[in-house]
Amino acid sequence: MFQGFDLNKLVVMIVPLLFAVTIHEVAHGWVAYRLGDPTAKWSGRLTLNPLKHLDLMGSFILPLMLFFLKSPIIFGYAKPVPVNFNNLYHGRRDMILVAAAGPAANMLCAFLSGLLFRQLLAISPWWGKSIFSGVFMELASMLEFSVVINVILAILNMIPIPPLDGGRVLTGLLPPAQAAQLARVERFGILIVLFLLFTHTLDWIFIPILKLFLKMFLG
Repeated sequence: MFQGFDLNKLVVMIVPLLFAVTIHEVAHGWVAYRLGDPTAKWSGRLTLNPLKHLDLMGSFILPLMLFFLKSPIIFGYAKPVPVNFNNLYHGRRDMILVAAAGPAANMLCAFLSGLLFRQLLAISPWWGKSIFSGVFMELASMLEFSVVINVILAILNMIPIPPLDGGRVLTGLLPPAQAAQLARVERFGILIVLFLLFTHTLDWIFIPILKLFLKMFLG
């Protein structure tokens, strides 16, 4: 399994991944705080320090397994930021905003990473033959993967199945009776999502959306 192990490639993937899952959770907590719920702030989670957010399984074991299994998609997750929806000023509306904040933050990171990536490529004639070319190439690879992982996280999290963010958005949009029925799915939600992903059931919509955003951000 470790034959041909590439530490540089692993670092290029893991660093943007850790930042992506961190900014995703901070966005949830920050928007919740602005809308009346200080739970994330009191828990010390409104920080970009990844050590406050990392989850052993989601932030390390899962992405490492995918890496060593040569999965075409590397992704992970952090510990969910605690949010008390009862504290929000406008319960259902604000729940939607809090849920959407994570994927929105990932899309913003993807856009900014893509912008820097294209600028770095534009000046490649300058650094391509310098003694720092290796450093710039690794940085370009890191920015490119940052675009990929942030877009993947945003799309995956907007699948309308709780406890994913898309599920919470849909719960906030549905009438109370239907929202309560959807909420009952939450305890099985992750298993359902994993089944859909590993059976490639969602490929028909996931892949075209992924390619669209990668073309937009990477050119």
